[in-house]
Amino acid sequence: MSELPNERDNYVDYLDSRRELFVKKCEGLTPEQLATRSVPPSTMSLLGMVRHLAEVERVWFRRRLDGGDPERLWGPRGNDDDWNGAVGEQSVVDEAWSTWREEVTFAQDWLASHDDMDAVVIAYEPERINVRDVIVHMIEEYAQHLGHADLLREAIDGQRSD
Repeated sequence: MSELPNERDNYVDYLDSRRELFVKKCEGLTPEQLATRSVPPSTMSLLGMVRHLAEVERVWFRRRLDGGDPERLWGPRGNDDDWNGAVGEQSVVDEAWSTWREEVTFAQDWLASHDDMDAVVIAYEPERINVRDVIVHMIEEYAQHLGHADLLREAIDGQRSD
């Protein structure tokens, strides 16, 4: 009988599976399709979501867990440049995916070298949270956006999720 995964590995597996599912929902689309907006006045698109999730990965892993102070990828917080700058050009798509993969790799490497789910980090002064909370938040973030991605993809080409 195989051994059950420990808590950290279990959470990491859930997070990685959500990331993989997100990639699948975006596969096979042109830059213009990826940049297709949902319904006015929303700026939501699959490409914007790639950019947004890269920023989310960056903030929670590089800043909150690793303690760094990286610049935001697409402008100051609250300006929605991750969504607004998601235009249907191949260079924008390539940059978005490359950046997202870089941030995911950083997060995966960080998690691979940290076993303590109870380690406390400062999310926003004075709020303190532990590593477990960050991973659960990331799973929640992807789960929320996977629902959006389902609707966007179906509106673009009729493809429904499995």
